[in-house]
Amino acid sequence: MTLGRRFLAPSRRWWPLLWLLTLGSARAQVDSLGGLTRQLGHYQRAHLPEKLFLHLDRPTYSSGETLWLKAYAVDGTYGRPLALSTVAYVEVLDVANRPVLQSKISLRQGTGVGSLALPAGLASGAYTVRAYTNWMKNAGPEYFFHCPITVLNGALASAPPTTVDSVAYDVQFFPEGGQLVQGLRSKVAFKVCDQHGRGVAASGQLINYQGLPIGNFATTHAGMGSFLLTPEPGEAYTAVLSLPGRRTRRVLLPQALPQGYVLRLDDSSPTELTLTVEAAGLRAASVALLGHMHQQIAVAQQQQLQSDRATFRIAKAVLRPGITHFTVFDAQQRPVAERLYFTPPAEIGFLNIKTDKPQYGSREKVAVALVAAAAASASNLSMSVYRLDSLNTTTAPDIAAYLALSSDLKGFIEQPGYYLSPSPEAAAAADNLMLTQGWSRFSWPEVLVPLTPAAHLPETHGPIIQARLSQAGAGQPRPGLTAYLAAPSRYAHLSNARSNAAGLLQFETPDWYGPQLLTLQTDPQQDSTSQLTLLDPFWPRYAARPRPRFDLLPRWQVEYARRHLQAQVQQVYSAPYRQQAAPPADSLAFYGRPDETYLLDKYTRFKVLEEVLREYVPGVLVRTRKDGFHLAVVDKRNQIILSDHPLVLLDGVPVFNTNKIMAMNPLKIQRLDVMTGHYFHGLSMYEGIISFRTYTGDLEGFTLDSHALMQQYEGLQVPREFYAPRYDTAADRQRRLPDLRNLLYWNPAITPGGTESRLDFYTGDQRGRYLVVVQGLTASGTAISSSATFEVKPAL
Repeated sequence: MTLGRRFLAPSRRWWPLLWLLTLGSARAQVDSLGGLTRQLGHYQRAHLPEKLFLHLDRPTYSSGETLWLKAYAVDGTYGRPLALSTVAYVEVLDVANRPVLQSKISLRQGTGVGSLALPAGLASGAYTVRAYTNWMKNAGPEYFFHCPITVLNGALASAPPTTVDSVAYDVQFFPEGGQLVQGLRSKVAFKVCDQHGRGVAASGQLINYQGLPIGNFATTHAGMGSFLLTPEPGEAYTAVLSLPGRRTRRVLLPQALPQGYVLRLDDSSPTELTLTVEAAGLRAASVALLGHMHQQIAVAQQQQLQSDRATFRIAKAVLRPGITHFTVFDAQQRPVAERLYFTPPAEIGFLNIKTDKPQYGSREKVAVALVAAAAASASNLSMSVYRLDSLNTTTAPDIAAYLALSSDLKGFIEQPGYYLSPSPEAAAAADNLMLTQGWSRFSWPEVLVPLTPAAHLPETHGPIIQARLSQAGAGQPRPGLTAYLAAPSRYAHLSNARSNAAGLLQFETPDWYGPQLLTLQTDPQQDSTSQLTLLDPFWPRYAARPRPRFDLLPRWQVEYARRHLQAQVQQVYSAPYRQQAAPPADSLAFYGRPDETYLLDKYTRFKVLEEVLREYVPGVLVRTRKDGFHLAVVDKRNQIILSDHPLVLLDGVPVFNTNKIMAMNPLKIQRLDVMTGHYFHGLSMYEGIISFRTYTGDLEGFTLDSHALMQQYEGLQVPREFYAPRYDTAADRQRRLPDLRNLLYWNPAITPGGTESRLDFYTGDQRGRYLVVVQGLTASGTAISSSATFEVKPAL
């Protein structure tokens, strides 16, 4: 048996895991703190964090319009573009987390572009665009990309406004470090927000168990604030809050423990942080402090407690931009306190947007210069230009604020860009944010136990399609069986997989674009009783997020009607210009170049397939027995006839019933490929391959075995090109077709080759202010975000 010529390397889906396990070995931390740093290092190498950011063309849409997007995938540790995943899953969710649109976007070298056509019947409301990769499913839906958008439908413009119920106000208190301890002074942060997650200004008073006031407090930014408290033994404390609408609310503070640890962070020095650990009621000898960012260790220190206190001083220079997690461990390596600290990015890629004029007429050319600093000249950018009006009620997310802050915190973050400013007020607000919304991608018990394989693999070479193989009627998993996945086409793209103990099948597939008819089957000679089920690749779990607010106000009814008319006009007049780019076609079959190829039109046409094979396909032997036809492939290299049945394909789909394929009309077959010799494919070995291809590539009416599963499948999104009219000539400018675009320009593929790039587009017929937004990343991971405005005033 000849193996070398046909041997294929192990499946490529394991390559990323091998890479993850070796990532960062050259920078491995010294095993300190009794092995904590080593265990965290192992965890980090096996759980590389991946982030996804979407630049959307605008925040507000009319039903029936197209939402354009560009996806940026980055390494969550260093923020650099990450070419790990090749598929991004994008969904539009309503307020009940029901998906109204779903699509798969192709990612290449860490970026991807796509569009979503919002249905004309989509109701007015607040929606959320959610995006993630298969690898990100391991971290959970809290770390998926979320962006609110507003959709307006003129048919619902008279809906009543949303009312805010003060009873729905959420008030929470968070002791610094995690707990209050009797006799130890602590900072207590608090947050007051409404039912939509928006911060609410409030003030209040602390009272003790006897009802006596002991202090006052008030919010400072986005419904957050903090105060100091030294809990006394036997006391219970209540906060009495004054809320909007002259409402009051009483909230009991967390109970102070008789013993435990308290962690305090002092940020008063410009060069260092001071973290103080105090213990009460414990015979504690030592504590350890471990500081990390995305599991990359920055600080690892251990100290003996002196008078139940230890003080750690950390140079700010060792902390990278973003969120650092500080965890305190006791002498038994148990985590006893945790604190988050935010370091704003020292630099955001500088990009200046210059329009050649501040004001333009209708259908006039706008020339835009993107002037970048030298460090940002080699970058990947996207740009949108849209009209600002009273209905743009939400702001688009900023890539710099998202990657540095929002993507690492749980829940909704109001105005994340505010926390990146260098002011003392922003720093204090950021600290309150760390205390109230701090969260970790993992829990320490996960780190301190032996590593387990990730449940979801990165899709490094196209979508991974999952299916389940179970006993028909009983639902019990069927392990150890091989199944075959294909989509009928002119080119054979076959995948196979063997079911695991849970009956799960995972297929590596090519880049199938658009709708496909998938066929999934097992060899009926080995199994004819199993049930096959394709699994939905979209994640059915959702993050607990506040319901976004949406109001349809009567005073904007004229503007709603105008928006509705503009959307209808644009759909009618721009329909002929909507284009889809042709997806890349892989014209090579999975088995590569065949050993023998026969174009049947070049030969005498026979009416029976048996005659075709016997007359001019010497590499295939046809034998007849009592049970019908049997095919065998001749291995010409070794001058032997292979003993077992070859793999027979029709338009790339396996056919296991030889009698059925031999009964097919040969006039429907255009081409025949033969692989002579053993062929290794995944975990299977074929005794040669005989591949028939029809003229249409759709099986030409051939019916598969009854137990085969045939199901429609939506592949990767076929790219569409953004269309905008150009008015280069006087005749173009005099065209009577109305131009009521709200989105003037969208370009997701700007790659400046130097410090200045020039782009141009044309205004439409709508007056108003327009916003130019540019977002992107440099190769080193520096985020770029810039905006500018100009005015359009058509001549009267």
